[in-house]
Amino acid sequence: MIDAHAHVEMFKGEAGEVVEESRKRLKAVVDSITEYRKFHVWKSWELLEPYFGFIQPTLGYAPNEARRGNWEKVRNVEAFIREHAGEIVALGEIGLDFYYAESEEERRNQREIFHHLLGVAVELDLPVVLHAREAEREVFEAIQRAGVRAYFHSYSGPRDLALEIAENGHMIGINTGIDFIPAVKEAAEALPLESIVVETDSPYMSPYRGEKNYPWNVEYVVKRVAELKGLELEEVERATERNAIKFFGLKL
Repeated sequence: MIDAHAHVEMFKGEAGEVVEESRKRLKAVVDSITEYRKFHVWKSWELLEPYFGFIQPTLGYAPNEARRGNWEKVRNVEAFIREHAGEIVALGEIGLDFYYAESEEERRNQREIFHHLLGVAVELDLPVVLHAREAEREVFEAIQRAGVRAYFHSYSGPRDLALEIAENGHMIGINTGIDFIPAVKEAAEALPLESIVVETDSPYMSPYRGEKNYPWNVEYVVKRVAELKGLELEEVERATERNAIKFFGLKL
C-alpha cells in the first residue's frame, strides 16, 4: 500500500520511528512538505531527507498560510521549490480553503498565491496536490484553465463534482475520515477505482477517536473502500497503489 498524503515531519521527535514502522507495512509514503505556520519547508526537508526513497516528497504552500499574504515567504518557498524541482514528485499542497479564510482580503491572498504557484507548476511541468475546502469548484476550474494534472487530497466536496474531476483525468484522495465525514464516503462509493488514491493526512484525521493518525492506517481506507464497492481488499490495494505510482511517477 501507498499512503498518498501524509505529514511525517509533524511527528517531530517521533518522525524516524514513524518512518521505520511505516516501512514494515507500506511500499511508500508521499509526504506533502508544506509551508504552514511553524513548519517551514527547508526544516521539514532536512528532517525527512535521510528517508527519501521510501518517503516521496512534494513541496507546497498551505492555503491557510497563504491567507496571510506574506509574499516574502512565498518567494522564499518558491525558490526552494525551484532548487529541488528535480527531487520532488509534485508541487503541493496548494489551493483554497474558504472554511478558514472568511474575509475577502484573506480569500484574495489565497487566490493570488494559489494562481502564482499553479504557474510555477506549469513552468516546472509538475503535477499538483490540491487542498480545496468549500472552494472545490473554483479550484477545479483553475486547474482546468492551467492544464495541470491534479490530485484533490482529502476530498470532501460534492459527489457530482468528484465525478467531473475524475472524468477529466484527475485523482481524488479518499482519507481515513471515511467513516465520519459523509462526503468522503459518498465520493468513495461513487468514484471509479481508477480515479482513487488512499491517504491518511497523518498525523491528522485518525479513524480512531482521540488518537494520532499514522501512515499505516491507510489500510483502514483500503478496507472500507473494498467493503463499499463489494471488491476484494487486494484488488483495491493493487489499484490504489498503481494509481499513486502513475500519478506521481514514483520510481519504486
